[in-house]
Amino acid sequence: MDGSLTKASLRARGICVIIPTYNNAGTIADVVTRALEQCDDVIVVADGCTDHTVELLNALPTPPHIVMLEKNQGKGSALKEGFRYALKEGFAYAITLDGDGQHFPEDIALMLEANKEHPGEIIVGQRKDLDKADRSRGSKFANAFSNFWFAVFTWKALKDTQTGYRLYPLKRLHALSLLTSRYEAELELLVFSSWAGVKIHSVPINVHYPPKEQRVSHFMPAKDFTRISLLNCVLLILSLIYGYPRMLLRFTAKVIKHLYLLTAFAVFALISMLILNPVAYLTKDERRVHLMICRIARFLIKSHIVPGISYKLQNPENEDFSKPSVIICNHQSHIDLILLLALSPNMIVLTTDWVWNNPIYRVIIRKAGFQPVSKGIDNIMPHLQNAVERGYSIAVYPEGTRSADCRIARFHQGAFHIAQSLNLDILPLVLYGSGKALPKKGHTMRRWPMELSVEKRISPSQLAGLGEYTVKQASAVRRYYTERYREMADRIEQELK
Repeated sequence: MDGSLTKASLRARGICVIIPTYNNAGTIADVVTRALEQCDDVIVVADGCTDHTVELLNALPTPPHIVMLEKNQGKGSALKEGFRYALKEGFAYAITLDGDGQHFPEDIALMLEANKEHPGEIIVGQRKDLDKADRSRGSKFANAFSNFWFAVFTWKALKDTQTGYRLYPLKRLHALSLLTSRYEAELELLVFSSWAGVKIHSVPINVHYPPKEQRVSHFMPAKDFTRISLLNCVLLILSLIYGYPRMLLRFTAKVIKHLYLLTAFAVFALISMLILNPVAYLTKDERRVHLMICRIARFLIKSHIVPGISYKLQNPENEDFSKPSVIICNHQSHIDLILLLALSPNMIVLTTDWVWNNPIYRVIIRKAGFQPVSKGIDNIMPHLQNAVERGYSIAVYPEGTRSADCRIARFHQGAFHIAQSLNLDILPLVLYGSGKALPKKGHTMRRWPMELSVEKRISPSQLAGLGEYTVKQASAVRRYYTERYREMADRIEQELK
């Protein structure tokens, strides 16, 4: 990602960089300079430095924010002060990295991308080829020791719990006041956050180990191992009386919620189909079928059958869907179709085969005139032409399938071919949040805000201006979607902080 784009996206998502340092004068200026090339908001916590670290930082062309600690208190205390400063300044997230030159500030972009895919989670930078690196036996043992106890405390596995390269959701950090003052504080942060239900995601990062004679380390094996062992004893006791019960309660609540959702949707779907299918089969009024579908979709949205799910419709152009068009929308979840059908009864949706042949849905969707894309666009074009003449819009998911990671996937040309053939506007809808609430590979709903934005129509002449061929038109509109989705994600997730 381009540096300026990285900076803009970091600022939009409320992400700063925190670098704790103690007597790293040989490397700190280079680390901070490179970090400033990636992020405008760099906070350096000078943990009682006795060398010329602070002078070097103040001499930089663009000095970072400096938090001064008069006496050396340890990495845990330095992180704590950095987090407090970042929260006071209004940041939502903080990326932490070390000032000794082992971490690559250029990997900030990797942490940013992981945050976009996993907002609200702790992102842990898993150092590449750690087993092959030239490390001391003490360092290797410390990481394996920490990984083992983290799994014991949280029932979760991480391959690198000792890495200092992380992204923290600041307002979801727990037990900051209980943090120990030195290296072991980073394990504490992961454990307490995991107990509180904060998810932890790992991403591979680069690491540089200089020759042993050039390394600056403040790790004292005997003293630090003793302190870490004492901490593990305390955390083991806390896990038995607090951590395990809390995780068990959260798991039980998740199972109950899942069962509730399955039951609620099954009962509602069964009742709806028992009523709708006979009505759809017997009625000769196609408009009535569309109106029933639209009303049921709106009821599902407004009835809040799914607890904790919020939905907002943005329609700045006051679109009323009365003029036929080709409606396109990015596709993330099974929820998407409900949101789409609730907009207007004046639309025909192109469906997949499993929906077209579904024994529960097929009567009503066939009665409504929906068409399967598997027949081929040219083969169903006469049906679409007839529907447009009767005042219907054609709704298409140009990605063809749900996006597993919510990113905007490649757009197929079908929607643009229809618009070109029938001389229709393209009406873009940009959807955020449904893939977070119910991911493609997920089995349960989660609390997450959803927003659907009805964008400005693209006229046939404007569409032609995007390129002579539909493949160029699809590519141009996808770029627009990518940018709009990023703007929506940055804004909404910033509001969630």
